[in-house]
Amino acid sequence: MRMLRGLLASWLLGLALAACGPAPLPATPALWAVRDDAGHEGWLFGTIHSAPAPLEWRSDTIDGALTKAGAIMVEVGNLQDDAAVAATFARLARGENEPPLSTRASPDDRAALKALMDKAGYADGQFREVETWAAALTLARSSKDGSDAANGVDRAVLKAAGARPVLELEGAETQLGIFDALPEREQRDLLGAVAHEATSQDGTDLLKGWRAGDIMALEAETRRGLLADPELREALFTERNAAWTGKIAKAVRKGQRPFVAVGAAHMVGPDGLIALLEHAGLTVERLQ
Repeated sequence: MRMLRGLLASWLLGLALAACGPAPLPATPALWAVRDDAGHEGWLFGTIHSAPAPLEWRSDTIDGALTKAGAIMVEVGNLQDDAAVAATFARLARGENEPPLSTRASPDDRAALKALMDKAGYADGQFREVETWAAALTLARSSKDGSDAANGVDRAVLKAAGARPVLELEGAETQLGIFDALPEREQRDLLGAVAHEATSQDGTDLLKGWRAGDIMALEAETRRGLLADPELREALFTERNAAWTGKIAKAVRKGQRPFVAVGAAHMVGPDGLIALLEHAGLTVERLQ
């Protein structure tokens, strides 16, 4: 259990540390209004989950939507409760007598995996008590040089909720459970994708596109890395968007005026939330 606690501490550290020093980065992220035929409305706001510096993302348009919103709708409602989220991760991540991590990667992925583990300070046999998906997420966090979840927008939106209800689209249990339910083959594909993405600029490109409100750039990011794998894309992107669409549409039609804040990549493309909500009969209009 010692290694699992160590991995958990590393994962939680990525959630809890506040960034210090870097100047704030200006941003003009995209915002949409969504309405039904009865005039009920809500808002769609794509977030970024981590950044190397604080983000200046507030604007009169976004603040106006936040002011009118009757509820805040997010992926994980208790995201700010680090201990609770980390406990869920620890419980689902636990494995027993797992093989060395390098043997869980394909031969084509092993060099990249070794480079990532060396950089992050992990030895090959240290993941014996950790399932493959959890090892992949741990290494993914270790690979984000200078990027901190404390600078992510999700937490700031939750703080803006005040006394208004927070509506949860899936929660930590369900979100992490999606990874936990992946077949071992797909968990190993995830591990390989994480290893190769550690040396790419995808995270930088995503942040750049988000800051500029560049929808084409955001959609391009949904075709790269682990989302280029059909099975992983279905489980981590397409199926989740379909499930969220029903909940968002229901909240709008009930007059709850939800301000929906989820990862920006979920908004775009033919199987993104905007397209799915329009297909469900709602009208979506870009405001910013």
